[in-house]
Amino acid sequence: MKYFLLVILTILINNFIYCQETDFPKSPQKAKFITSDLENFWIAFDSIDISKSNPFDRYIEKGTIGLKGFIPNRIISADALLKKVNENKDEYEKMRNIESIIKEKEKETLPYFYALEYWYPYAVYPPTYFVFGRFNSGGTISENGLIIGVEKLTDLDGLAYLIIHESIHFQQKWSDSNTSLLANSILEGSADFIAELVTGYLGNLQAHKYGKIHKEALCKEFIKIMNNENFDDWLYGTTNKDNRPNDLGYWIGYEITKSYFEKMEDKKLAINHILNIEDFNKFLKNSGYLKEYMK
Repeated sequence: MKYFLLVILTILINNFIYCQETDFPKSPQKAKFITSDLENFWIAFDSIDISKSNPFDRYIEKGTIGLKGFIPNRIISADALLKKVNENKDEYEKMRNIESIIKEKEKETLPYFYALEYWYPYAVYPPTYFVFGRFNSGGTISENGLIIGVEKLTDLDGLAYLIIHESIHFQQKWSDSNTSLLANSILEGSADFIAELVTGYLGNLQAHKYGKIHKEALCKEFIKIMNNENFDDWLYGTTNKDNRPNDLGYWIGYEITKSYFEKMEDKKLAINHILNIEDFNKFLKNSGYLKEYMK
């Protein structure tokens, strides 16, 4: 199975606090995939050469609340979207029939939602909105649900895993204070860890392979900068200072989470703790990971 090594990079939500006391369904059976924005996109797309105005104005105007949540920092505006579409028409065309495939993947994802419910009975299941954006974000969360930028889905085999990863982010306790490299690495890595627990598959394979080979040097580097707010070379891109892959923060966050999970006798309680971290330095200490490097 292949994974979305690029699309899972975009989960970071600044200035968003999620509270689980919502009206979202608490039953996996009620989780919904919403694809109406896709039809509206193609109406706009097919009108580009005949419309006297920007057809994507209507796409945004008629958009779901999910599409509205994808505008800041992503779609930006109808004009920005039109420019991107004109530059990449062939790439967008590759997704022409994606809606029917998404419906099939919805069935594949449901058992994983039930597995998530087993591990975390307090989970909620917000809708997943599928939208077209500007090739700059494959997935994110908002206060209204999960949002998937389908133009980034180059391999639909990994869609179910991506949805679970995003769903786990939705369960996590977010705070404006979660700005350090350590906090965000654990948030991302723990989503990977629980997604693997739920689906049986592990994402970010390239980062994991590199991390295991270069563990000692990377751990020594990480502890020096983990409380900083600079994510360079660890999350969402690299400076090309060496041959490291993107998102080693996912790998080290996964390893920290795994260590914590393995130390806990009550595994369901461990998942509860992992999803509700208040002090990331304390969580790291309790995990025991990096202990030998922090003497």
